[in-house]
Amino acid sequence: MASTPTKLAIAPPEVSAPVGSTGLLIHLSVVSPEELEPTLSKLSSALQDQSVLVTVPEGISLESLQFPNLQLLPHTPAASSTTSWVLTAADYLNMHKLAVEHQASGCLLLGAGAFTLPSASLRSLAEATLSGSSDLVVAHYHPGPRESLVNSAILYPVTRALFCSRPRFPLAIDLGLSTRMAERLAASAQRFTAANQEESLLWPVAEAASAGFTSSEFDTPSRVLPQPAATDLNALFSNILGSFFNDIDLRAPFWQRMRAVIPPPQMVDLPSPPEPLDVAAMLESFHLAYSNLQEIWSLVLPPHTLLGLKHLSVMPPDSFRMPDSLWTRIVYDFILAYRLRTMNRGHLLGALTPLYLAWVASHLTLIQSGIAAERHIEDLALAFETDKPYLVSRWRWPDRFNP
Repeated sequence: MASTPTKLAIAPPEVSAPVGSTGLLIHLSVVSPEELEPTLSKLSSALQDQSVLVTVPEGISLESLQFPNLQLLPHTPAASSTTSWVLTAADYLNMHKLAVEHQASGCLLLGAGAFTLPSASLRSLAEATLSGSSDLVVAHYHPGPRESLVNSAILYPVTRALFCSRPRFPLAIDLGLSTRMAERLAASAQRFTAANQEESLLWPVAEAASAGFTSSEFDTPSRVLPQPAATDLNALFSNILGSFFNDIDLRAPFWQRMRAVIPPPQMVDLPSPPEPLDVAAMLESFHLAYSNLQEIWSLVLPPHTLLGLKHLSVMPPDSFRMPDSLWTRIVYDFILAYRLRTMNRGHLLGALTPLYLAWVASHLTLIQSGIAAERHIEDLALAFETDKPYLVSRWRWPDRFNP
């Protein structure tokens, strides 16, 4: 079964809304009182030729806010202080309820700090959403060399390989949704909110691919992304990767049938960072884990991968390199172990953390040598695509590769 490759599509500005609809609805998932006016000012300026309905948190005085092309709708924010850095199930559900109530013909869901989005990016997002050319329009950010590395190491390459979908940021916080995409995400969100799990994460790119919906990206060259309040990497892994691996498990019948080739993206090779990147603490974490976690890793990883880790453990820091093929196998085997409940899932993801730090150290050392970061990440994504049959085989016959 082949899928339609995603594309960067910008709709023409001459878009009319269906009769009886309010046109575009913009849902601000979370915005502080201090950021509300600059956010509305940016939206009003970027979409000055459109009449737009914007949801704003209730309890904030709106009397002094005068934006003729914006109709403000107070609502109760869904995100808590612990989840304001990422969209949650409650955000999608609340947005869909408002869209149905006001008969919106398209929806924008914007995360915290939306006032830092470039005006051109907001216009592109609105035009692509209202054009109907894509059901899901996802922000394509341009992070620095130390930023969004969980996305670069795991979320992007795995999503691209399994769901044959291009968006570079599967967990982006700025999205455009068609009415049917909003409805589908709300249906998924309903299952979480019914179980009092409103802060659970959804995966829109995988949802769109599974439904056969189209997706595209809008370029976001500059945007200040909110950071999680928690600094414990194990806790973040448990939250993000636990949700991601669970979603992969639920969609296994779909992605095992996917066969598609995604054309290479148009890349801009940014210069390597001029300042040295300190990876000593990351390598120390990996070496400590190599001494203490051999028994746990042996329950997850086959002998050939363990041998690769042994080679890594004796590499000098200035030439430390984790081959893309090795990291691909590690991630795929941890996804499988998560599905099989080889051990407590929290402990499992904790055992992945030092291996991820080893990948980060390798990636940063590589780009410090002059290799463009995006080029390495695209090479990594290709490795995940190439080795997908390994995951499919182990998923169907998990005992075949056991030592």
